[in-house]
Amino acid sequence: MTRRASIILRTRPLAGALLTAAAVLIGWQQLSAQPIAGHNSDAPVDYAADRIELQGRQDRVVLSGNVDIRQDKLRLRADRTNVSFTNAGSLKIQQITATGGVLVTRGDEVAHGDIAIYDFDRRIITMVGNASLKRGGDTLYGKRFVIDLNSGVSSADGRVSGTFSVPDRN
Repeated sequence: MTRRASIILRTRPLAGALLTAAAVLIGWQQLSAQPIAGHNSDAPVDYAADRIELQGRQDRVVLSGNVDIRQDKLRLRADRTNVSFTNAGSLKIQQITATGGVLVTRGDEVAHGDIAIYDFDRRIITMVGNASLKRGGDTLYGKRFVIDLNSGVSSADGRVSGTFSVPDRN
């Protein structure tokens, strides 16, 4: 029988867009962490890359080589991204899919993964493949992380492991 572990993190004001401080070794646990819900997903998206290709018929922009995307205090770096958009008078980003050494940061929080998908319509970021979240001395590893920017709840699926830092009680 396979056992599936999950973690749910509730965020608190003034911190982390992607990363939260927690690790769960077995089962479900709900913890207080930093609110992702404070991220402004309506802020402008700035980008830089070695190459850009506009694929107008597919309503897509492909950025490749040292991709660096910023929105508000959130930063995404990857080897390649596909940016899907609608074109109804003005461009509106629907989704960013990043691949290859994906690194997402906000403040002192860092997320790594093979693939990241940022769904602008649903305000959800999903990271898969060798995923890790780090904040201070806390770490979390898993197969897939889902960060809901609406609710501020993050979840990790698959076999999850990590390390809690324990505050000095003195």
